[in-house]
Amino acid sequence: MSKGATEQPRPDSPHQARILILGKSGQLGGELARVFAGFGEVVTVGRESVDLADAAQLRAVVRAAAPDVILNAAAYTAVDRAETESDLALAINAHAPRILAEEARHRNALLVHYSTDYVFDGKKSEPWTESDKPLPLNIYGASKLAGEQAIQQVGGNYLIFRTSWVYGPHGKNFLFTMLRLARERSTLSIVDDQFGAPTTSIELARATRDVLAGLLAGRFGSLQECSGIYHMTCAGSTSWFGFAEAIFARASTLFDAKAPELVRIPTKDYPTPATRPHNSVLSNAKLHARFGVQLAPWENALQEVMEAIKSQA
Repeated sequence: MSKGATEQPRPDSPHQARILILGKSGQLGGELARVFAGFGEVVTVGRESVDLADAAQLRAVVRAAAPDVILNAAAYTAVDRAETESDLALAINAHAPRILAEEARHRNALLVHYSTDYVFDGKKSEPWTESDKPLPLNIYGASKLAGEQAIQQVGGNYLIFRTSWVYGPHGKNFLFTMLRLARERSTLSIVDDQFGAPTTSIELARATRDVLAGLLAGRFGSLQECSGIYHMTCAGSTSWFGFAEAIFARASTLFDAKAPELVRIPTKDYPTPATRPHNSVLSNAKLHARFGVQLAPWENALQEVMEAIKSQA
């Protein structure tokens, strides 16, 4: 603990914890707010309340909330735009996490932060483990890696969950893009040589809740012992083409929608400002070994999200 830090007792039960959720307007932040309702005293903050690039404002928000747990679901996620907005990406993805880590350490609170598969270069053929050396290919990945490193440098109690290909029943994501394009075009060309694990905001939020419930109840040891980086994605993997194929197979049944013709293309035929890794499949073995938590297979999670979308229509 840093000099001058205030020792805070652990809540007697998870349901007594004060939880600050940053990023309530995002797809993950919204799900976290939903699944943590009734878990403890929850404070949610969105971009309308705090500018993550404003250090003083961010510190004031944390101090006003006086949390036992900070869930940071706020991030700069525009992968391609980050190539020309590197300063903003770094401010939100690197500098803001450092501030949150400092505030959490001062209170002896737990910081939960979400990072990305894009910290890796994708050149490994097997799933990436937490001990593999990060080597991001784009500014977004570099900014998220800088955030991880900042949190580790500050120390204290923290969990960094690296995830991948996040989507859900709300917000802008690959699923909604596919459904929209299918209404506009009869043929879609989809990259088939990038591999990852589509992961739903619902599964991420549930897994986070399960980890925190056990941690705050003392089932996994001390917060300090558990602090570190963990990979947290849905089970299995696919390509963007495979993901799209699965989306339209379900859309035809759930929405009675006509599926477009899908054409497999290599990455070189779909150039983007930011380079993407070829293989960003993450191994979840450490998460399961430490906390006994395992996310659903990506196909099952996709079905749940699409049923949720149908129920909202």
